[in-house]
Amino acid sequence: MLSHVHLGISDFPRAFAFYTAVMKALGFPLRFCEPDKAWAGWMPSAAPRPLFLIGRPYDGGAASAGNGQMVALLAPNRATVDETHAAALHAGGLCEGRPGPRPHYHADYYGAYFRDPDGNKICVCCHDPE
Repeated sequence: MLSHVHLGISDFPRAFAFYTAVMKALGFPLRFCEPDKAWAGWMPSAAPRPLFLIGRPYDGGAASAGNGQMVALLAPNRATVDETHAAALHAGGLCEGRPGPRPHYHADYYGAYFRDPDGNKICVCCHDPE
């Protein structure tokens, strides 16, 4: 359904270090990194899309997190949700919801929430039974 998601960032080295830790925990390899253009992208290892991109806003303005905006990244299992949340917090993210079941979404939903150093809200979730 999605081709790519782009999150605006204000400090490329800081954001790249943060998302390198998050994507490593999820097992998503780096597709490209262009520090001189202040952007980078990761993708699933088994497919060329979707891409998860970070970079400065195209219009040159300040990056800002959207109210009500969230990107949810799919984890292959619950342990990866736990590991990714821990990696995000260790890399400077802020907790927005500890890993755990969220039965109000559906019976097998297991997720965790955090904010990146620029305030973007990220979810990591698994939809499979334990």
